[in-house]
Amino acid sequence: MNVDVNKYIELPSIIRKPMWQIWHKLLIRLDKDVSVHFMNYGYDDPSQKNPIQLKKEDEPNRYCIQLYDHVVRKAIIENKDVLEVGSGRGGGASYITRYFIPKSYTGLDISTSIIDFCNRYYNIPGLSFVRGIAENQPFQDQSFDVVVNVESARCYSSLQTFFNEVRRVLRPEGVFLFADLMNPKELTTIRKKLIEAGFTLLNETDITKNVAHGLYKDTGRREELIEEKVPGFLRKLFAHFAATKGTERYNSFSNGKFIYMSYMLVKN
Repeated sequence: MNVDVNKYIELPSIIRKPMWQIWHKLLIRLDKDVSVHFMNYGYDDPSQKNPIQLKKEDEPNRYCIQLYDHVVRKAIIENKDVLEVGSGRGGGASYITRYFIPKSYTGLDISTSIIDFCNRYYNIPGLSFVRGIAENQPFQDQSFDVVVNVESARCYSSLQTFFNEVRRVLRPEGVFLFADLMNPKELTTIRKKLIEAGFTLLNETDITKNVAHGLYKDTGRREELIEEKVPGFLRKLFAHFAATKGTERYNSFSNGKFIYMSYMLVKN
């Protein structure tokens, strides 16, 4: 099982989706006090003199929040209709809705259990969650001004189909904000697929070092959560999934096995 976690991004896409849904259900079962709102690797910029100001209740999730902040801050979010594909446990959706004040924010996820959880837990004006598939989204053409996708696309059956769907649901000159880890060998292919889908690349940033530093700073919190919530026989598995210090996934950001890229694109 540990091997599966370490090799997750390398597994056939047909296997990744059911694994992800099982993982969500397991997290809901273990996280009874609902203290885990994020599942991304995080972000930190040691050179940033003025880090983002967070409310007290958001501070424990600073590094995960900083990844979302990095991804969306370049775009105009206020008073826009925003879709997040692969919204997970809803932490990013909650942060963006409360801090950037979109007109509406819709979180889309394949997992029924996680959508039910998010709709029960979050009570924020303008924020809602819908079950759906990234490659076949349940929305009309040109429904959104901005689409956000953070650390989720590697689960999808077809990146090209997903990128085409994003373009379909975006309004003219709509913005696509996309960030994920990937094999360096896939970088050229992914860029080509984005262009073929009908996007113009406005910004492409390698944030591998920032993600690695975020993991380094956040490892203590992640280890405490695993120790507190996870049965002993599952802790090593969860540590690998959370990429805590010393795991193969943590090391993959420094040894060049994976890179983490962030994109801002506009619909042609």
